[in-house]
Amino acid sequence: MLGGSLTVLFSASRMLPSVTALITEALGARAVGLSGERQLRFGSGSNHFANQGYSFPFQRGLKKAIRRADPDVIISEGLFQWTPAALWYKKKHGTPVVVSYECTTHTERRAGPIRTGYRRWVARHLDAVCCNGLLSMEYCTEVLRIDPARILTGAMAADSEGLAGRCEAVSAQGMAKQRQVLGLTRPVFGYVGRLVKPKGVRELLAAWKVFTERSAAALGSLLLVGDGPERQALEAIARQNSLPRVVFAGAVDYSAVAQYYALFDVLVMPTLEDNWSLVVPEAMACSKPVLCSRFNGCWPELVKDGVNGWTFDPRDPHELARLFETCSSQPNLLPALGRASREIVEDFSPEHAAEAFHKACLLALGQNT
Repeated sequence: MLGGSLTVLFSASRMLPSVTALITEALGARAVGLSGERQLRFGSGSNHFANQGYSFPFQRGLKKAIRRADPDVIISEGLFQWTPAALWYKKKHGTPVVVSYECTTHTERRAGPIRTGYRRWVARHLDAVCCNGLLSMEYCTEVLRIDPARILTGAMAADSEGLAGRCEAVSAQGMAKQRQVLGLTRPVFGYVGRLVKPKGVRELLAAWKVFTERSAAALGSLLLVGDGPERQALEAIARQNSLPRVVFAGAVDYSAVAQYYALFDVLVMPTLEDNWSLVVPEAMACSKPVLCSRFNGCWPELVKDGVNGWTFDPRDPHELARLFETCSSQPNLLPALGRASREIVEDFSPEHAAEAFHKACLLALGQNT
């Protein structure tokens, strides 16, 4: 779309080496990693919820790097991080700024007046905003008071085609063997993500307890893929409550995650706060039904009750337990839900996201979209 003229400036300190390699492969010399970023932090919490303190980044050479790129338009991530440097460049050179934004009213419920006031000030100087979806757009319009005419949606996407191909490549024999190794019985309810408090895994285990205690004939397994500071505590909860058929798979490299999606019959995302959990479209690309928390910013676009899954309040273990019962008692329903997931997620491809950003840039430049 840009004729090879895209330059990406990123923090070499914060970026994962695997992602750095992908950016460099795609852009060559136009992938510019800046090293030595420092973060000044105040009051950062340890529970991983949003807005638990303040963090101020300092990146030497950032302004010079922007100058060298000589941009016609700047796309910046969020309203802080490196966005002040983009606004400085706009003030000096008149270059329009587009911000990629993903937060929702729920994730920002603890933002407070200082953050909110700062964000409103920044928002007044932006030329366009590219949001993940409806809930992010609502926060931008209702809280940050951004003109809806300056907002586009569709900024987030998963590697749908790649994941679907890798998932389909897993043979039925391979899946059966892996289920046997892990001790899984079907249907397999799967979680993928970090084991931290905001992801709601404690709430997930509480719902599993209700589900398995409610009926002696309760079927299925719960497979947790991922690692994090909560793992030992979660394993202790499972042991102390004698939760049946709960399996912790541990950390899995992203290159192998499709093999685990292949094992799932249903994805469960019980998050207590998430802007746009990528595991939902990833699982949908692999033709999986989804049980999704209403605190996940992607649910209005991606999860249709009774069509490709259901939404739930993770704080109510009985609501999720009922959904476990629905899925386990009607296994013949799951393939149709999975096919619907695949159809829905086709509209949230990398190409779709690229088009959204392209239109936002044209809008910022005052051109027709």
